[in-house]
Amino acid sequence: MRKLGGFIRLMRPLNCTMMGFAVCVGAVLATAGSLGNSLLSLVFGFFTGFTLCAAAMTVNDYYDRAIDAINEPARPIPSGAVSQKEAVVLVVVLSAVGFALAYLVSLECLVVAGFSWILVTIYLTVGKRSGLPGNFLVSACVATPFIYGSITVVNTVGLNVLFFALMAFLSNTGREITKGIVDVVGDRAGKVKTLAVRYGEKVAAITASGFYALAVALTPIPWVLGLVSVWFIPFVLVTDAGLVACAIMLLKNYSRENARKIKNAVLLLFVVGLLAYLTGSMR
Repeated sequence: MRKLGGFIRLMRPLNCTMMGFAVCVGAVLATAGSLGNSLLSLVFGFFTGFTLCAAAMTVNDYYDRAIDAINEPARPIPSGAVSQKEAVVLVVVLSAVGFALAYLVSLECLVVAGFSWILVTIYLTVGKRSGLPGNFLVSACVATPFIYGSITVVNTVGLNVLFFALMAFLSNTGREITKGIVDVVGDRAGKVKTLAVRYGEKVAAITASGFYALAVALTPIPWVLGLVSVWFIPFVLVTDAGLVACAIMLLKNYSRENARKIKNAVLLLFVVGLLAYLTGSMR
């Protein structure tokens, strides 16, 4: 049971479910809710997002095992719940399943899935210790499922899908910078050049809050352009209020403990934001 629990924690099911859900949101946005005969492709798309995200999470923990031994010693690999070899095997299996599912939908989906995996590889091998550029790479991976979902069902990407992908990119960048405050001790030891390490927690908090504010500032535009229905408004107001509150709290208190709470809160706000996009596509 300890081994199984370790595998599950490595994959981070909540994050991966959100990634699969983002694929579904991209598909719904692309079709305005009229999925028609695309349900099987959508199921494949969801599990492509889920499995490749789980593989990426596992690779991340594998490369971070030394840093996690300082920052998060209870993580599966540092704690010994999962061995390094077992983590590698898990990555291979998850990646193979994800690429197979993408290919079953279309060659274009396989290309997008492969591009996303390349971004992850660049991040882990080059970008992870680069700080802000690495944050941008992670956010690009978060935004890609919206685009993938659109290609899954209509084989093209509309303006509304690209716009929502941009909002996901901005808000996740803020979260990644906030995470840098949480991990500052281990990152400094591992020579990871996050904003918190290079310029201090205050600068990181200001920058993260700026990205949250940019994401919030963009949210009225879909309504103005007629890209969403009135059902978008209630959920997006909750998301916006939450992001503004997180930004204010982070600016007032950029301690490691408070940054951790905000990082987790923003993840939950992502779920509400995804619901906003999903319901807003219903006419």
